[in-house]
Amino acid sequence: MIKFKPGKIIPAGDMYFIYGDGGTGKTSLSKQLTGNKVLLMFDGSYNALADTTDTMVYSFDDTDAPTLQQTVWQTVNMLANSEKVDAIILDNVTALQNWVLENIDGASKDGRQNYQKLQVWFRDLGMMLRRSKKTVLATAHQIDNGSNGLDGKGRFEADMNAKTFNAFTAPFDVVGRIYKDQKKRYIDLDSEQGNHAKNRLDERTLINASELFESKQEEKTA
Repeated sequence: MIKFKPGKIIPAGDMYFIYGDGGTGKTSLSKQLTGNKVLLMFDGSYNALADTTDTMVYSFDDTDAPTLQQTVWQTVNMLANSEKVDAIILDNVTALQNWVLENIDGASKDGRQNYQKLQVWFRDLGMMLRRSKKTVLATAHQIDNGSNGLDGKGRFEADMNAKTFNAFTAPFDVVGRIYKDQKKRYIDLDSEQGNHAKNRLDERTLINASELFESKQEEKTA
């Protein structure tokens, strides 16, 4: 437990959760972060970072699947406690969720509690990331539910079990959907659109993808 006296709340690192369709540039968002960055990748899309020189990458694949929860937990815990790491990036939490659920299913004798175990594991992972006090970026695929009514609100959501998504993203400051429109990339942060979205850091509701971390980095250099 952390105790803050009135008026003495010390902000932790900002946490961003961005979801979107394939090819919208979710992985490449990490290039915009500054400082010492470590990226945990769960879908093998590391080619998108081949031109970078400032990011340590841990790329997990099917050979890691049997012990994935333990390995990810230990790795994130190590990074969270390292003074040399400024930002932790989890790329494609959708793939991570699917692997974790498969492991829980395989080890379970009672399938009724499997999703509850999944939610608890992701809840605790999210809280560990918050305790790290580092900048955190997590990405996920999206689900397109098709047009919803005449205005299309509530059409998109992260490709995760709903309760698991809520448990994991509770401590995150920003949740947004990245998409392309006429070759430009945008991030929707407007919860009133009905999609998964929130922005606790400022008043922005729709931004260019290149501006995701801009306001906070401007504050640090001001």
